[in-house]
Amino acid sequence: MDSEFDSRTVELMRANERNWDARTPIHAASQFYGADGTIPAEWWFAPFEWDDLGALPGRELVHLQCHLGTETIAFARHGARAVGLDFSGQAVEHARRIAEHHGVDIDYVRSDVYDAVTALGANRFDIVYIAKGSLCYLPDLDRWAAVVAELLRPGGLAYIVEFHPVLTSLGPKPEPDRQELLLRNDYLEGRGAVEHNSVHTYTDGPALPADASPVYEWAHGLGEVVTALIDAGLIITRLRETELLPWPRFERMVRDKDSGWWRLPPADARIPLLYAVAATKAP
Repeated sequence: MDSEFDSRTVELMRANERNWDARTPIHAASQFYGADGTIPAEWWFAPFEWDDLGALPGRELVHLQCHLGTETIAFARHGARAVGLDFSGQAVEHARRIAEHHGVDIDYVRSDVYDAVTALGANRFDIVYIAKGSLCYLPDLDRWAAVVAELLRPGGLAYIVEFHPVLTSLGPKPEPDRQELLLRNDYLEGRGAVEHNSVHTYTDGPALPADASPVYEWAHGLGEVVTALIDAGLIITRLRETELLPWPRFERMVRDKDSGWWRLPPADARIPLLYAVAATKAP
């Protein structure tokens, strides 16, 4: 990976790796993730995801940037032969422990996503899955999309479910006295990494260690994501946008009666908070 990026970008990506190493033990013990089984792995899936993915028994699937492997566990339980990949050594270690605790057989690999083809060797997959909160840590989506396409077998499916750039442009986390829907960050890509140096991570639990590295995020508009996939030779088959989130990003959000997820109240503007893209590799 290092040879593909300038030295400053490599430095920021290494800082992100250190930051995720520091926050992973907090996440593993948090009520937010409920990795001990208090929150079912299926909770993290939008209602439409299982329909888009189709039947999983016997299909080989790789979950890129899998973190604790919460979704990866659900895939294995639904019959897929699942592999999880993450750049954080702490994440891979905890994901293995969590899978063992739940009696699920999953192969976890430590690797930067840009090195995934090398790390996974000759393995090619029926499904490449990329889930919520992943793309903002990638400086180059064209290289990412090329990796996704290379990992797919002919006829395979790439499925990306991500926080909508409208949501991310509202800021990383609303302050108690700043709950308005105001744009604070870029929607579109192009102005480089944004540094976040928060004392706490996004889950419950203690503060990050005092020497924890900052974290850096890159904006990616929806058009950039779709175009990167098309330029990598993939065929877009579906694009969804939804106002649902798996947790209440804003204090005034209310439960959706059908999914159990969260949405803004009826009096608020309806805006997309999450999107999904399905893309296939030609047979």
